[in-house]
Amino acid sequence: MSKLPVFILITIAISLLSACQTNNQVNVSELELTHKPIIIAHRGASGFLPEHSKEAAVLAFMQGADYIEQDLVLTRDNQLVVLHDIHLETVTNVEEVFPKRARADNRYYAIDFNLTELRQLSLHERQTENRQLVFPNRYAGTGHFSIATFAEHVELVRELNRQFDKNTGWYPEIKSPQWHVQEGKDIVKVFANELKQLSLNNANAKIYVQSFEPTSLLRLKNDFDLQVPLIQLIADNSWGESDADYTKMLTQDGLRKIAKYAQGIGPWLPQIYDFAKNDIRDLMLMAKQNGLLIHPYTLRADAQDLPDSPKAIFDELKKAGIDGLFTDQVMPYMLKP
Repeated sequence: MSKLPVFILITIAISLLSACQTNNQVNVSELELTHKPIIIAHRGASGFLPEHSKEAAVLAFMQGADYIEQDLVLTRDNQLVVLHDIHLETVTNVEEVFPKRARADNRYYAIDFNLTELRQLSLHERQTENRQLVFPNRYAGTGHFSIATFAEHVELVRELNRQFDKNTGWYPEIKSPQWHVQEGKDIVKVFANELKQLSLNNANAKIYVQSFEPTSLLRLKNDFDLQVPLIQLIADNSWGESDADYTKMLTQDGLRKIAKYAQGIGPWLPQIYDFAKNDIRDLMLMAKQNGLLIHPYTLRADAQDLPDSPKAIFDELKKAGIDGLFTDQVMPYMLKP
């Protein structure tokens, strides 16, 4: 399969710059004061190219995202790689390359492979267990997209920032810290050390750090003295994301507790927006009362169940006062003040 070079993406995507009024030259506090919600490219430009590929990061950059998200898992040799899942088969061709490396549950785990092995895989659009595309209208080409490390994604954005005189930031998430501990690996510690090595653990760094597990954020704050904003992600208890009680997090008492260790919350979009009534839920006001930033996830322009246009939903969220938004498709209307 032919590789899709990064420079081609830059050439194609650069035309989007003239249509996008970006605000990437200001710092976090200035963005909050203007009340323009920061736009976070969810897994890169995942609505257009395979999620978490470096090519998707380049496209998100050129589309004008304020931040680009990197989900992080550990390899067998303790490398932080950018993948949304601890599993591989839904987004790579691991079954073809390493057919005998599945566990007893018939799933392939990134932690069972070293970095050299993972680089042999090709990323593809997210699939179901039956190999059906989750989003059938997304990238359908045969280009080769490789798994990359967090350090490589950081370097890529830094170089693009330098060359285009921009200030796009990073928005990493530590995936499944409790599960990693069960596997004998401390991903929180590895991540904290990596931030230090990458010179990103300082108040001036353009970065947010997110996690579904409050204990991980507390460790970053208290044990590793992280100097960057922390965001408590909020799931639904039925997902089994961790042993945290997310229902309690949605209360005044829960939000007060979050405010003691984090600068903001990342709620699931339906927790903050009532799609049936096209209305904002009480969580918005309660979070503001507790001084928390609000960065909900995820607005997808190609979602089949949206009751209104993505722009109309975005306008309502912006009017309600969200501070940021995760989206699979960065659109020009999102970037206007």
